[in-house]
Amino acid sequence: MRLVFAGTPEPAVPALQALLDAPRHEVVAVVTRPDAPAGRGRRLVRSPVGALADEHGIEVLTPAKAGDPAFLDRLRELDPDACPVVAYGALLPQRALEIPRHGWVNLHFSLLPAWRGAAPVQAAVRAGEEITGASTFRIVRELDAGPVFGVVTEKVGPADTAGDLLGRLARSGARLLVSTMDGIEDASLHAVPQSAEGLTYAPKLTVDDAKVSFAEPAIAVDRLVRAVTPDPGAWALFRDERLKLGPVSIVEDDGLAPGELKIERRRVLAGTATQAVQLGEVQAQGKKRMAATDWARGTRIEPGERLA
Repeated sequence: MRLVFAGTPEPAVPALQALLDAPRHEVVAVVTRPDAPAGRGRRLVRSPVGALADEHGIEVLTPAKAGDPAFLDRLRELDPDACPVVAYGALLPQRALEIPRHGWVNLHFSLLPAWRGAAPVQAAVRAGEEITGASTFRIVRELDAGPVFGVVTEKVGPADTAGDLLGRLARSGARLLVSTMDGIEDASLHAVPQSAEGLTYAPKLTVDDAKVSFAEPAIAVDRLVRAVTPDPGAWALFRDERLKLGPVSIVEDDGLAPGELKIERRRVLAGTATQAVQLGEVQAQGKKRMAATDWARGTRIEPGERLA
């Protein structure tokens, strides 16, 4: 089939590469978000998906809005059979949805109807789910509500961060997307309406959402930190400055008050509402990321000081 692929960040790259390698399909163009400023120099940088398309000499479309008339005209000229989508990052108007013969087919990193929205992997980790997955579905006007073509499941490990899990889902989801395109092409695959049960939403997480409350139980602290690693990144306040936190591990109850720090030779503990947690890597403002023990040694933490 003739495909126009839409996607932007790194997790969408495996899907584009898989479609480029698929002998039954031709990616004739890529749609991605406009180049964005990055780095200290704030120079404009191509999205990861756009960069891969450039490497393969594929036309790259970067509309400010997917409803721009010039973009819609070019999409009609490309005459795609289908438009696979992975984390494109912009809403698609009905005028765009109507152009490809087989519609826009989204790869979403959850088992729909669970965790519709922008942050399904983070939501699954924070909820403590043991199994999640990815789904392919036809895009409709309602958010992530279209009929489902196929799913793939993935176990959530006890130490998985959202980044770990998303990396695995990006690879297994890429294979699912190719098989979905194959099934649509030969008419062996038909989309099934989503169940009305088990519907949950996963809105995008903000920096404020990533603030750790040590007044919560240890298991909630652990899940939140893993859910927002690497993005937007967990943090707490220490001496009124933001301290970034890497994944923690739950230890035996040490009798510490919520947020209270205890410095030992080989570990740094922080109290919660239940058991203590052992800090992993941390990053103070203006400093490099380092082991919590190195940070504590250089900071000279006083007895009774806390993370807030």
